[in-house]
Amino acid sequence: MSGGRRAAVVRSSALLVGLTAVSQVLGFARDAVMAGVYGATAAVDAFLVSQGVMNVVLGLVSGAMARSLVPPVARAVEEKRPKEGQRTVQVALTVTMAVLLVASAVMFVLADAVVDLLAPGFDPHTEHLAVTTTRIVLVATVFVSGTNLLAGAAQAHGRFFWAGVQGVPFNLVMIAGMVAFGARYGAAALAGGFVVGSAARLAAQLPAVRGIGLRLRPSLHVRDPGFREMMRMVPPLLVGSAIVNVNTTVDRAVGSAQGAGTISSLSYGWRVVTLAEVVLVTAFATALFPAFSALGRPERRGELRRATGRVLGVVLVVIAPVVVVLAVAAEPIVVLLFGRGSFDERAVHLTTLAVSTYALALLGLAVREVVARASLAVGDSRAPVLTALGAMGVNVVGDLTLGVRYGVTGLAASTSASVLLAATWLSVLTARRHRALALAPMARTVLAVAVAAAVSAVAGVAVSRRLPVEGGREALVSLAVTGACCLLTYAVVLVPTRVSALADLRAALQDLTSRRR
Repeated sequence: MSGGRRAAVVRSSALLVGLTAVSQVLGFARDAVMAGVYGATAAVDAFLVSQGVMNVVLGLVSGAMARSLVPPVARAVEEKRPKEGQRTVQVALTVTMAVLLVASAVMFVLADAVVDLLAPGFDPHTEHLAVTTTRIVLVATVFVSGTNLLAGAAQAHGRFFWAGVQGVPFNLVMIAGMVAFGARYGAAALAGGFVVGSAARLAAQLPAVRGIGLRLRPSLHVRDPGFREMMRMVPPLLVGSAIVNVNTTVDRAVGSAQGAGTISSLSYGWRVVTLAEVVLVTAFATALFPAFSALGRPERRGELRRATGRVLGVVLVVIAPVVVVLAVAAEPIVVLLFGRGSFDERAVHLTTLAVSTYALALLGLAVREVVARASLAVGDSRAPVLTALGAMGVNVVGDLTLGVRYGVTGLAASTSASVLLAATWLSVLTARRHRALALAPMARTVLAVAVAAAVSAVAGVAVSRRLPVEGGREALVSLAVTGACCLLTYAVVLVPTRVSALADLRAALQDLTSRRR
């Protein structure tokens, strides 16, 4: 990757990280309000299952179409063919919306049967709530899909601001809806807020649409070369999206029989753990994807391999201490974020178990996010699907064994194991099939990071056991002291190893600070 391209990626990443951080802060405010108004209860469980029904629809089309859109449009922009890229976007929007409207209508009619299948352990009252919220939430399917496609089109043109800011209006609407209507309308207020918030997210993409000169007109020119390239990538990506939905569906199906609040506790815990992945990894990888796509040709494979190795090394170095802090200081984190209102001691306990057990999955999520982008850049959408299939098997077996026996801990452990397996397998396939990742240098980085993380975890546990967590102030002190101990120990152990990722991290920070000056 050239110095100019690297600097552009760093600037784009910094913008996305900042915007995503704002959205995530509001997202946590939303979840905190949800926890305070509803707690970890059947109402939240029902709403989350209704989201799962919508994701079954989205998983059929939307995610695959949005991800496959970026490479052909980015190349069209790179090669000064913007009109061809915009035609591809128009066809993709038209086809996607048509399919989703039909799928949503079918799911609306079959909501009772679908909820009974996805949450067989619900009692009659919770099942009725889930059916009602499902029919409301399905209205948002088109809004969410349109947002994803338009954001992908803008990112392919190097415009990241409005994609990064979309979470702000969504979260503000959700918070307002819960505060104003939550006590009166219960789960229906959550579903209604989700629909209106999703419409606000879509509206937030319109300035970017105008900025790239995209005309939102229907087109069924399915012979468009860019759209045909998308269609070659879509089938395996559809399978990949379905696999993700199967994992979540099985988690919630088993959780529905583990008592009220199990599904919501898992959701709160997963939300905490994925904050770092969204802010530090997904935003960076999103900015990097167009650059990766430009390096996808065989003659530039060496550049792609070096870029992937550098990005992945930096991500591992940055994310590992976050994993340690989440695992060691889960309870004070949960108390600080959610411990108020209707969020009682049982909810704190269940969510703490989820956070500490999910923490290790963060490493797998980070690695998979970066390597999957490299794999897609070379046109290989099968490898992510193969690895996801293997992970799905691990997750389902774990849910039906560990999840049934150990509840929240077993369900979270199954997810973590499956994500780590998928990340490792995908890395090996990408390295061996396409030489888009060098395994030997990466193994040295992984070893150094693992040793530093293990030592810092031991130090953090020793400190955290001496600190009480009885209220907000005590939780804040515990988190600050334990976190500082973990981070300091991690740095002291890692820096002397002089892994190349440390130099790459310093270079990225220097690029960023020099631009700010």
